[in-house]
Amino acid sequence: MSSYGDYTTLAELFNYATNKFAKEVAYKYKVGDEWKSITYSQVREEVEDVFGGLKKYGLKPQDHVGVMAENSRHWAMVDYATLSARATLTTIYPSLTTKQAKWIILHSECKFLFVGTEKEAKKILPVFDSLPKVQKVFVINDDSINHPDFLPFSDLIEKGKQYISQYPTEFEKDIKSVKPEDIATLIYTSGTTGVPKGVMLTHKNIVANVLDSLQALNISTKDSMLSFLPLSHSFERTGGHFCPFAEGATVCYAENILKVAQNIVEVRPTMMMTVPRLLEKIYTKITSKLQKESKIKQNLFSWALDVGEKVFKLENSGQKVGFFLRQKHKMANKLVFSKIQEKVGGRLRYMVSGGAPLPEKVALFLNSAGVTVQEGYGLTETSPVLSANRLGANKIGTVGPPLETVRTRIASDGELLVKGPNVMKGYYKNEEETHKAIDDDGWFHTGDIAKIDEDGYIKITDRKKHIIVTAGGKNVAPQQMEGILVTSKWIEQVVIVGDDRKYLGALVVPSFPNLEEWAVEEGIDYDSKEDLINHPKVKAIYDNTIKDSMDGFAQFEKVRKYKLLTKEFTIEDGELTPSLKIKRNVVLKKYADNIDEMYSV
Repeated sequence: MSSYGDYTTLAELFNYATNKFAKEVAYKYKVGDEWKSITYSQVREEVEDVFGGLKKYGLKPQDHVGVMAENSRHWAMVDYATLSARATLTTIYPSLTTKQAKWIILHSECKFLFVGTEKEAKKILPVFDSLPKVQKVFVINDDSINHPDFLPFSDLIEKGKQYISQYPTEFEKDIKSVKPEDIATLIYTSGTTGVPKGVMLTHKNIVANVLDSLQALNISTKDSMLSFLPLSHSFERTGGHFCPFAEGATVCYAENILKVAQNIVEVRPTMMMTVPRLLEKIYTKITSKLQKESKIKQNLFSWALDVGEKVFKLENSGQKVGFFLRQKHKMANKLVFSKIQEKVGGRLRYMVSGGAPLPEKVALFLNSAGVTVQEGYGLTETSPVLSANRLGANKIGTVGPPLETVRTRIASDGELLVKGPNVMKGYYKNEEETHKAIDDDGWFHTGDIAKIDEDGYIKITDRKKHIIVTAGGKNVAPQQMEGILVTSKWIEQVVIVGDDRKYLGALVVPSFPNLEEWAVEEGIDYDSKEDLINHPKVKAIYDNTIKDSMDGFAQFEKVRKYKLLTKEFTIEDGELTPSLKIKRNVVLKKYADNIDEMYSV
């Protein structure tokens, strides 16, 4: 049993939290210009209604329910209702195509499906007749779909109220019947290579990870979290959904990814789950703006950052900050850092960065400026968190020490292997891949190359399958170079290439807003992005940027050639995973001609 709560399943976690924190605000969501609130007791009532509606329509234990919707309180409540009924929730990213969604729905054998809006409903309508196991589709935020088996959410709630009034003890009875070994969810891997795999996570897996994560996160009822990463992803689901709920905190749902900057100022969160891409954008926005300031302001910022870095390093290595340095830090906060902190709401205690590597330069900058960022690490298969930096013990360049119940070791080839109660049961209907991932001794093979330092902190150097082997036989891990390059104000995205080549090259997506603003200032005329990237002055910018970024790397690690692209990598074009990681294999295949052209010059 937990020192936090008396629960061993996610259904019991829900029961515990809604009883203990009944009067606290569970969720906030925006309607028009106003943020609305809903308490834990109100959430419980609505979850019971969803539960009752599903039971009324015939949901049985071990049935599979799919959800394909953007983040909302309804998504969260569908999750808890499904889990409390001893059924399994399959998460489907709303950004997927009809073909991709159909494959997952068929493979996971969903009996019921929830979609967010008409947009998602219209992805399912054309293929509904080829989904024989799906009995009903419930549309959360739209009631205009004209199909007898596509029902509005309100219909489900109405049926649920009838069911609960008829069977008032059924909800708690079902909660008690849920077993830790039951499969709570199927989460399909993003499929950076090959066909997606359905990760089977049990209640025990996720609860173990929640309990471990709570020790690392230090959450209370005073906390509020802005949720914007997709709940379909295990990182947000565990860190931004189950963890805050277990401790009576408030989750505020961002309107959408484009409104995050606005919403963060409105709700003033104390904590957030985030991804490096957002932090990189914050970094480049601040540094780009700084370059336009007067020399006096630039010097003031540089002084403040130096003070902030000294304080950060002392505090996070257990050393005392002297009186005079503390006074300087107070002045730096007042004159410089307070303005940055206000941009993230002014109350932020910390952000947890995961899902992809965070460039050290960005992490050190933000932490020195008083925006605490703790990098963590995990995979869908591990529920997902394996390690995390802690408040006051934050070591930049690492993903922190393992969580309490996680065991680690480094294989002979450098791969990180892990064991723990959070490791998945396996891949759904795929024993071959399960045996590849979990060896006979029970170690899960992460696929990441790592080192563990003398303090037990883990440093991920790259994905095993991303290691580049040059024609000269040199092994190159591209992750660190890519992380440095994307901190430039001129670069939005980058992929290092060079397998079986004499030297490394790079596919570079420019930061066109910055580049176009500069072009106007320089009086450069151009008719298209293609014209712009071929301008000699633009070429000079990227020549210098890439050359400067390669300082400190060995000769064989340096990027010698590059190709500027006119289009950003996107989820819609299949080049990014839903957690914004670049699908290297897709990009390499799609831009093969550009790569060949780069090496032929």
